[in-house]
Amino acid sequence: MRVALISDVHANLVALEAVLADADERGVETIWNLGDTVGYGPDPNGVVARLVEAGAVSVLGNHDAAATGAIGTEWFNSLAAEAAEWTRAHLEPETVGYFAGLGEVVREGEWSLAHGTLRQPLWEYLMTEEAAEGHFELQETPYSAVGHTHVPLLVRRGTEGVEGKTPVPGEAVALGEGLVCVNPGSVGQPRDGDPRSSYALVNTEARTVAHHRVPYDIGETQRRMEEAGLPRALAERLGYGR
Repeated sequence: MRVALISDVHANLVALEAVLADADERGVETIWNLGDTVGYGPDPNGVVARLVEAGAVSVLGNHDAAATGAIGTEWFNSLAAEAAEWTRAHLEPETVGYFAGLGEVVREGEWSLAHGTLRQPLWEYLMTEEAAEGHFELQETPYSAVGHTHVPLLVRRGTEGVEGKTPVPGEAVALGEGLVCVNPGSVGQPRDGDPRSSYALVNTEARTVAHHRVPYDIGETQRRMEEAGLPRALAERLGYGR
């Protein structure tokens, strides 16, 4: 089965449509969404409706929980908190209900899915060896996938410890032996210096993963954000991939 791993769409419908179109051309059969579906961007209800239409399997992210009031925004920076309040005020009842039905960790066959880490699904960034070790200690499946950092990454735990690798776009990599965690990067707000949307394509039969970058109309998303009254800095950062 070909699976599109997506994460951190952040209410960027223009970017999501570009990624789904690219995934469709590559023969993707299902979508696993790793959370932070909303927050920051201008189209929270449209993004959720599109994922429902596509039949995506989703987990809850911290921005999703904040947007519904399930958690507070005291740990958010001022721009993120302002965007979360805007999102909360604009969510339709169907969207709130969608998030209410999501779990923080979901298992799909040989894969465990979470937004942050399995140790702290909503908040922890898998960016250090210590965080990776804590994550892998709780991983009961061969493979896992997380988002949250907005940076694509492939992490392995083998006999010699944890090793992280920045993936080369378009290169299919064998998942191999030992525990593996895949971060597909961000669809709606990349932070690795490349403004193009990022996602990963998993072939569950061949046991491979390939990361892909997809250009989208950043200017259109920025226009929608300005029209919505969202902070200008959040729109500007899309052009820099930061």
